[in-house]
Amino acid sequence: MDWLDRYQTLPGIPDELIDRQGDARGHWLRFLSGLAQASPREMDEHFALATRHIRDTGVSYRIYGEEGEQSWRINPLPLILSHAEWLDIEEGVAQRAELMEAVLKDLYGPARLVSEGHLPAAVVTGGADFVRPLRGSPPPGGRYLHLYAADLGRGPDGRWWVLDDRTQAPSGAGYALENRLVLSRAYPQLYAGMNVERLAPFFGAFRDGLAASAERAEPRICLLTPGPYSETYFEQAHLARYLGFLLVEGEDLVVREGKAHVRTIAGLKRADVLWRRVDADFVDPLELNSASRLGVPGLLEAIRAGGVVVTNLPGSGLVESRALLGFLPALARQLLGQDLKLPNIATWWCGQPRERDLVEANIDNLAIAGAFRGPGRGPASAGPRLLADLEPAEREALRAAMHDRPLDFVGQEVVRLSTMPAWRDGGISAKPFVLRVYAAATADGGWKIMPGGFCRISDKPDARAVTMGEGVESADVWVLSDRPVPRVSLMAPKDKVHVRRIPGDLPSRAADNLFWLGRYLERAEATLRLVRGLKTSLMESEATVRGAGETLGRIQGMLVAWGALDKKAADSPPTEAAIRAVGDGEAYGSVMALVRSARRAASSTRERLSADFWKLLVELENRLSADQPGGKTEVLDRVEGALQAISALTGLSQDNMIRGDGWRFLDMARRIERGVNTCRVMRQFASEDPTADDLDVLLDLVDSQITYRARYLEGMAVVPVRDLVMLDPFNPRSVAFQVARLTEHLQALPRLRNDGMIEEPLRLALKIAGEIDSEEAARLDAKKALALEQRLMQLSDALAARYFLQGSSATPTKKTSALA
Repeated sequence: MDWLDRYQTLPGIPDELIDRQGDARGHWLRFLSGLAQASPREMDEHFALATRHIRDTGVSYRIYGEEGEQSWRINPLPLILSHAEWLDIEEGVAQRAELMEAVLKDLYGPARLVSEGHLPAAVVTGGADFVRPLRGSPPPGGRYLHLYAADLGRGPDGRWWVLDDRTQAPSGAGYALENRLVLSRAYPQLYAGMNVERLAPFFGAFRDGLAASAERAEPRICLLTPGPYSETYFEQAHLARYLGFLLVEGEDLVVREGKAHVRTIAGLKRADVLWRRVDADFVDPLELNSASRLGVPGLLEAIRAGGVVVTNLPGSGLVESRALLGFLPALARQLLGQDLKLPNIATWWCGQPRERDLVEANIDNLAIAGAFRGPGRGPASAGPRLLADLEPAEREALRAAMHDRPLDFVGQEVVRLSTMPAWRDGGISAKPFVLRVYAAATADGGWKIMPGGFCRISDKPDARAVTMGEGVESADVWVLSDRPVPRVSLMAPKDKVHVRRIPGDLPSRAADNLFWLGRYLERAEATLRLVRGLKTSLMESEATVRGAGETLGRIQGMLVAWGALDKKAADSPPTEAAIRAVGDGEAYGSVMALVRSARRAASSTRERLSADFWKLLVELENRLSADQPGGKTEVLDRVEGALQAISALTGLSQDNMIRGDGWRFLDMARRIERGVNTCRVMRQFASEDPTADDLDVLLDLVDSQITYRARYLEGMAVVPVRDLVMLDPFNPRSVAFQVARLTEHLQALPRLRNDGMIEEPLRLALKIAGEIDSEEAARLDAKKALALEQRLMQLSDALAARYFLQGSSATPTKKTSALA
């Protein structure tokens, strides 16, 4: 096989494809032989399919410190592990998870490991991960850890070594799931024929374990996220959707009477379990980091009261510290009566005199790293580094810091890790990798190991500190079974699932984001219609013909008033002004700015939007971000294309979204924005003595040309136009139609109080509807249109005050709200 002939391993480094004798391993040969049967064109199609799903669904991550998202990078080749080898990994990871749970149980309980001298106290208290307020409080649900992960690499001896333990808030499981989806679609026959173990049983066991830890039979499980600017927000949204959890941020939660509740549009709803993806230091600003905007005030008190299960429990990151690594072999014998089945890198904590002397004597041959994780500055916050790799000033700073506070540092054996095949330039190359393996606590008290994991491949020779940054990609992990693998999914037995016709309670934050997603898209459409009016042949005809110049001036004035153009740009030629109004991202009211705002709102409620919706929205933004068009035809083509994309987004929301509360807020936003915009264009083009051009443009802006011409063969007249765009209940673009739909939505939304009184948003909608029903088109002037516009804006404010979060205390969190 030509690929194998060109494959070069690194001298002295174990490789996953080539064994110690220089022969290709059998399971890799099976995979590569099956892959090689395809033609070069078919190979390209396989790889294109592997990346198309990533692009279409917006799989992404964010590098820490950067605002923009990066498209997910996946290697077209999986890491393949045999059944026998996987059994050793599985046993070792399960043992290590049990050890970590036992260590945490002791350190937050009787602390015998410290009092009996098995562990120095400074190893426990030296870092920021020890959450002292929870010491002595048994964890609700009985566990400190529900999810554990170990970063593994194959050492020089061919054995798997533990590089790091992940107990704070292990990430990557959702990306492992996404990687599997991509490669199983790219190579369906190979995937089925090689008996690859499925991932669904692991996630099912994890979900069942969380449910069993709660007090109620049907608990509400929430995934607590730092928000859309988290590096792994896509993964968190994906897992919440896949597992059926409610995705919440800190401001979505409130503690009342020792229990945690979600702020929803229907009031407070109890949160039984929180899967925490926020670092422990930020979960409670009352008792921990007071500057945190990510946590929930009073959450630690709720944990101590047993009112909410939080996993992994705040403070569990304590056992991630490198200072602990050197003690783990002895702790395994002390707590489990066993030797570690998976060794970790030899580590010496400099807080002990003998170990410090050893590190100083061999400092040029060891990697120096910070002993504790968490926020910090200077050398003690860095990962493993060789002194030879540092600049002279950095070496001196590191030595000085080790002299001042030796307990903040460890020395670690330098281990060069194994390599695996990665696809490069039409062939395969050996690249170092790290494998993260997950263990989930099960309902029966055991551990379920994910058959596979999250693999990261680096182009750098040292893979111990691989993160998803530059030059790093991920890979699926195939664990092969020795027998056919049944098709397994997260489907539950028939007798365990109750029929539901609504998707559950809608958090106030999600309602807010869906509402503004709808408003931004509708506003972008209205702006596009104005730009199209600016570029029609009528607008570029002679200004003296049929009064076109006055109409053009009104359109330009509206674009300025809406923030799509500044006054200087409005005076430029129509083509140039149109380009600016569409693509100038610096103008807050331009189409580009509005679509970007829509995407930001959508990203904050991503778990509630379909892949097709997200794909269309990203494509719309990319289309607007492309090189600016030149001539009139190109501008019109871009405007028409953007209008079609927005129409497709509207169609998806109308045809594919369940008619639940989330859809209602998205639709109400469109109705309010459309009603407001219609009032505004009516005041401009159909108020006092409008021309035929004015009325013609107005009908274009509200997409009612065909309806008007079918009804009125006599030609343009101001009263019929006003009636059609403002008062006609049968015209889906009229203000009357929008208000009627708003009233229906508000009547269907949940109420906070069952006192028989009409709430303010519905009261306003009914009042507006009454005014419209009693109005006459002949008497409808600019003043009345302005009054309707202002009433609709008041309705928007009333909706926000009633249903959305307002600072630290939203209306739905009042004590009069029902608790469920």
